[in-house]
Amino acid sequence: MENPGSKEVKPFVNWFRNTSPYINAHRDRTFVIGFGGEAVAHPNFRNVIHDIALLNSLGIRLVLVHGARQQINERLALRNITPQFHAGLRVTDEETLTCVQDAAGAVRIQIEALLSMGVANSPMHGAQIRAASGNFVVAQPIGIIDGVDYCHTGNVRKVETDAIVKQLNDRAVIVISHLGYSPTGEVFNLSAEEVAKEVAISLNADKLIFLTEQEGLIGKDGKLSREHIPGISELSEQNEQITPHLNAATSALKGGVKRCHLIGFQQDGALLQELFTRDGQGTLLSANSYESIRTADIDDIGGLLELLEPLEKKGILVRRSREMLETEIEQFTVIDRDGMIVACAALYPFIDQKLGELACVAVHPDYREGDRGDTLLQHLEKRARHLGIKRLFVLTTQTAHWFAERGFKASSIKELPKEKQSLYNYQRNSKVFIKPLS
Repeated sequence: MENPGSKEVKPFVNWFRNTSPYINAHRDRTFVIGFGGEAVAHPNFRNVIHDIALLNSLGIRLVLVHGARQQINERLALRNITPQFHAGLRVTDEETLTCVQDAAGAVRIQIEALLSMGVANSPMHGAQIRAASGNFVVAQPIGIIDGVDYCHTGNVRKVETDAIVKQLNDRAVIVISHLGYSPTGEVFNLSAEEVAKEVAISLNADKLIFLTEQEGLIGKDGKLSREHIPGISELSEQNEQITPHLNAATSALKGGVKRCHLIGFQQDGALLQELFTRDGQGTLLSANSYESIRTADIDDIGGLLELLEPLEKKGILVRRSREMLETEIEQFTVIDRDGMIVACAALYPFIDQKLGELACVAVHPDYREGDRGDTLLQHLEKRARHLGIKRLFVLTTQTAHWFAERGFKASSIKELPKEKQSLYNYQRNSKVFIKPLS
């Protein structure tokens, strides 16, 4: 008899199982999450804090860096003080500094209060998160630029990395404001984006994440850009409001931060979707590398032949002529390392049957330590999903274990498309493996 709740349980179980690789990958990693005062004021921020608590419970080392521009402007308005800006930076005179300190303190206290929640029947129940804040950022004044005295507006001089690491080792969530302090006891109003960037670089963080008003970077086509390499992809003018975040993320990548993300704070669960699903929910930014993954073109034929021929001679791959490669070149995806093809794979879709064949998976012997085979597989699985393919199959003679370890299950020739069955080479006696795509 079927379990009455099985139809409801199965999607959850499958989702939870699919998150496990990301849970393992993120554990003990350091993430810096930056957001402005408008995020704290938004109704969804309570849910964001719940998700941050979940990240902490999964063993992720977290540093939260907040701004308070909205709250500062509100306090200035109450005092009938006109905000002053020059070249995009706030001029912080004595009166403004009072409002800045008041707003920054209020925002920090609000964040710490939300992190301290432990109400029964809430996502925070039993979390017992300890928040740690302090004078982690040493600042210096910007001074006078173009004749304008910025007064108490400053920039980051130094991040007290050892002090932050000590708190992270004690499993605390670090909360850092946009205020910095000088050795002479002065307080400076800093850019929250700059603070987040400098903290991420000093900690050699695995990720710098900005929670922004829009869901990520918008491309020229008006659609969300899921991945972006700074300086290469063209972006639309709609990204003006998150330009400071993009600039900070770009600098962080140059400073050694491994990955940066731009994620909207208004959508419930966007942070978790970005970190624990294949397609994500925002924009992933990566450094401009001389190694890239792309669709093959006709100029890659020579490199493909050089890569595939040794494996064909060993009988690992089916021999393909230059003419066949030229005809099928659009089916191939390659990893290009400074002009050299170091890995390749092909996807042959059978759209009517919602099946796809994965073929010609090859990695150069000198580059087999960098998970490039997995990178190709993930890329082609994503491409197959976009084509509406539900299952991938592969025919293999010597690499069955590699595919089995990645979710492919042994199957029979009868599961193949009819046209593929008619072309099956019984002399090679290849094994059939199939993987369902979630």
